[in-house]
Amino acid sequence: MRIAITGASGFVGRAVVTALQQQGHEVVRLVRSRDPAAGTAHWDAATGAVDTAALGAIDSVVHLAGENVAGGRWSKARKQRIADSRGPATLALCRTLASLPKPPRVLVAASAIGIYGDRGDEVLDERSAPGNGFLADVAKAWEAGAEPLRACGTRVVHLRIPMVLDPSGGALQRMLLPFRLGIGGPLGSGRQWVGWITRHDLVRVITTALADERYRGPVLATTPTPVTNREFVRALGKALHRPAFLPAPAFALRLLLGEMSDLLLFSQRPRPGVLPANGFVFDHAQIDTAFAAMFARSERTATS
Repeated sequence: MRIAITGASGFVGRAVVTALQQQGHEVVRLVRSRDPAAGTAHWDAATGAVDTAALGAIDSVVHLAGENVAGGRWSKARKQRIADSRGPATLALCRTLASLPKPPRVLVAASAIGIYGDRGDEVLDERSAPGNGFLADVAKAWEAGAEPLRACGTRVVHLRIPMVLDPSGGALQRMLLPFRLGIGGPLGSGRQWVGWITRHDLVRVITTALADERYRGPVLATTPTPVTNREFVRALGKALHRPAFLPAPAFALRLLLGEMSDLLLFSQRPRPGVLPANGFVFDHAQIDTAFAAMFARSERTATS
């Protein structure tokens, strides 16, 4: 296939591009700079305008772009950038793609399990109602932004993504230093549920959803084995051979991070229904073995 991708330079996007090219697909990176490099096409996230001459005819789109929600304290301006980079940007892009002489057959678009809000011990699947709050509202608008493509017959997949794990980037990379220094530990009560997936398995979900017609609508792109925050930090400490008992009280996190502490303290207990029903098997479904595999691979890469 000829596949367009936004967010191609990001933590997940880089791995997706590599996987697609290894599978023999042609990838066109939608970029915001007017970069004349081969294999790119300019995209204006604010207006949705795309350099259609550079884009050419495409079969599919992977849409991963969005402001990093963990990139800094949530000021009013930052929250607006987070929101604008998802719902409005997706809507503008999908309007442009729907107006092409031949719209793409499939759109696989990032969403987030934040759509459920803070749900305590409730088990959540694709049929669960969205929640409330800033992150939930952003994710709802994010998914609604694909409506122009859905209306013209494109198969649309919304991947509700949890914390994505790989030592090379994302949340896990930021955790490594404090844990290696022996100052990692539970956040808040430690009882909040944490959904997770390795980057390796998320890439497999994305490439599967592109090719398999059974995937459409919301898909929980998360392992069926969420853990509590206390279990998560215990497993990470064990993998790094470090203690993981120094707690960070909720009030301190609220004081330090403000509303952004929702990312650390909200509880979501996801149990995917679509992936198991379609026969998807995770390579890493248990947190202990996932950490062991990731760090072993990271060590091999560092010594090669």
